[in-house]
Amino acid sequence: MTKLNYQSGFTLLEILVVVGIVVIISVPLSQFQKDVFVQNNLVQSGVLAEEGARSVLRQFTSELRSAAPANTGAYLLASAGTSTLTFYSDTNGDGLRERIRYFLAGTSLKKGVIAPTGSPATYVSNNEKISTLTDNVINSTSTDVFSYYNENFNGTGTPLAQPVDISLIRLVKINLGIDPNPNRPLAPIWLTSLVMIRNLKGNL
Repeated sequence: MTKLNYQSGFTLLEILVVVGIVVIISVPLSQFQKDVFVQNNLVQSGVLAEEGARSVLRQFTSELRSAAPANTGAYLLASAGTSTLTFYSDTNGDGLRERIRYFLAGTSLKKGVIAPTGSPATYVSNNEKISTLTDNVINSTSTDVFSYYNENFNGTGTPLAQPVDISLIRLVKINLGIDPNPNRPLAPIWLTSLVMIRNLKGNL
C-alpha cells in the first residue's frame, strides 16, 4: 500500500504574491499617513500664527487706547505712518508713560519701548528695547498696516491722507496680514482692529 506524505506550507509563488499585495497596500497607506501628518502640521502652524497675531492686536489695542501725553509733556502721538506708529502709554502700570513704537521691518512686526529717565524726564533713543512681535507679515506697499481717521469717522470712509496731521487723529485702524507658511498652500490670515484713543475722544 502506497503511503502519501503531504507537507503543509506556502509555495514560493504564494509568498511572492502575498509580499506583492502587502507592498501595494503599504505604499499608498504610508503616503496617506505622511499627507495627514503634513496637513496636521500646516493647520496647527496656522492656528498658532493666528492666535499669536490676535495676541499682538490685543496688546496694541490696549496700549494705544490708553495713550496719554508723555512725561515730558509731549503730545500723546509722536508719529503716524502707514507701517509705523509711535505714541506714549503707561504699559506696566508704574505711573510713567513709555514711548511705544510699533513698526514693520521687512516681514516682521516689531515693537520698540523707551522708558523715561531722569528729572526732568527724557526719552533716550539709545535706550530703546526692540522685540519682534510676529513674523511672516505680508502687508505690501499697497496694503497699509496703520490707517488713521478723524472725528468725522462713522464706520466707513477714507482714511486721512499721508503725511497725516497727528492732531486730527481720533481713531487708528491696524490691518495685519500673516502667512505662517509662505511656501505652503495655506491661506494667509488677515486680522483687523479699530482703536479709539480715549484721551482724544470727540464725536466718535
